[in-house]
Amino acid sequence: MIKKVTLFSFLFFSFFLVSAQTQQEMVEKIVNEAENNSQLEKIAHELLDVVGPRLVGTPQMKNAHDWAVKKYSNWDISARNEEWGKWKGWERGITHIDLVSPRIQSLEGRQLAWSPSTGKKPLTAEVVILPEAKDSLDFLEKIKSVKGKFVLVSMPEQTGRPDENWEEWATEETFEKMKSERDSLNSLWDEKMKKTGHSRRELPKALENAGAAGIISSYWSKGFGVNKVFSAYTEKIPTIDLSLEDYGLLYRLAEYGDKPEIRVTAESKELGEVPTFNTIAEIKGTEKPEEYVILSAHFDSWDGATGATDNGTGTIVMMETMRILKKLYPNPKRTILVGHWGSEEQGLNGSRAFVKDHPEIVENVQALFNQDNGTGRVVNISGNGFLNAYDYLGDWLYEVPDNVSKHIETNFPGTPGRGGSDYASFVAAGAPAFNLSSLSWNYWNYTWHTNRDTYDKIVFDEVRNNVILTAVLAYMASEDPETTSREKIKLPKSKRSGEQMSWPEARDAERAGMLDD
Repeated sequence: MIKKVTLFSFLFFSFFLVSAQTQQEMVEKIVNEAENNSQLEKIAHELLDVVGPRLVGTPQMKNAHDWAVKKYSNWDISARNEEWGKWKGWERGITHIDLVSPRIQSLEGRQLAWSPSTGKKPLTAEVVILPEAKDSLDFLEKIKSVKGKFVLVSMPEQTGRPDENWEEWATEETFEKMKSERDSLNSLWDEKMKKTGHSRRELPKALENAGAAGIISSYWSKGFGVNKVFSAYTEKIPTIDLSLEDYGLLYRLAEYGDKPEIRVTAESKELGEVPTFNTIAEIKGTEKPEEYVILSAHFDSWDGATGATDNGTGTIVMMETMRILKKLYPNPKRTILVGHWGSEEQGLNGSRAFVKDHPEIVENVQALFNQDNGTGRVVNISGNGFLNAYDYLGDWLYEVPDNVSKHIETNFPGTPGRGGSDYASFVAAGAPAFNLSSLSWNYWNYTWHTNRDTYDKIVFDEVRNNVILTAVLAYMASEDPETTSREKIKLPKSKRSGEQMSWPEARDAERAGMLDD
């Protein structure tokens, strides 16, 4: 009996050593491939410079999906575009904006997403400031003055310098004075908007109905030369966004009575109802093919720039990870699936649709790893309220090279994510999904949804760091002999309301985006 126990112990110990050695060798191979044969720059160039921005409902979004399927096919990875809904189709054309009076100057700006077109013939008109009114009834009378004119609907910024620039160079008194004046201007503008009787979304439509030639807005992002760029709310007249500097120029000219005129070309096409997709690729598992390790990144972007850090970087991390795993680990124990989700920017729609349409996959998720927020190295991972997440995620992170893992803070068990990125769609359905949250690199001011979110903002060494992390986590999750626990923490009472908090509920996608009923 003693000999049998000894033999069993020896075999078990030998198996453990071989397994640990195999894991270490695989991690070393992943690091070597990621660092010495990286395809990140090439993938990023093709996606960002050639395909370009990826606004839902545009031909460029469909081009991106088709490009990804072809790219995966080149790596011998099975991939498909999976339709989940419809969207209002639209295609951006040329935008050109010129000040033509009282002097000539080309202005920096662009039409907003889904803006109506001026047609191929430029539209020239005077620029006026949003009328001042005593109340909503008075505004109904004052708004008649905008007929045939471009209307400035945003508050002019007092300064185009970010606060950090003032902190570095201004005296304390000057800085405090500027902030006080800015607060006063914000309050006055909010009051002006309130007196129109319209929300910021409703106002452009009201001006359109009053006969305005077009809408001019400027949504400064609190950084040098950066604006947030979103969507238009007009149906017949163009809506353009101007840089802080050029918006301020037009505002001052109008305010001082110089009667500025601009000439605008804003070409675009409305394409009716178009299908919208997720791109799904997978490396089939050999031992547990019906269990899934999912790599997750939203594919769409706003189109003020090319969506480099939101979410080009997350996309190329997942694509490069799949390339490496297919090359080094072509026969995983569990199926490794990547989801490139559509229409995240309008409410996590692609991932919500996938969760709703594929319960058989969601029920068998071993782990999901999502990356979204910019070009920085991953510095935080939360257990998202899964009680035992530390037991398995901690083991997997232990195998990540120290120069990668040393930057990462963990929060176990954490609380369930309720939005913000696509991992939340899976958390709501009870699947163990984790967000690989990265260092800011001024993401919120300079690249998130801005006109400056371009290839040159990518820090490729940081992104390579994230590829190594993701590839090792995916490998370890696939190899783990245990199926991960889905047990949830007991949520506390809300400090704000005093009521018992509940787990977020899974929601379906918006499957007919911007389409009339």
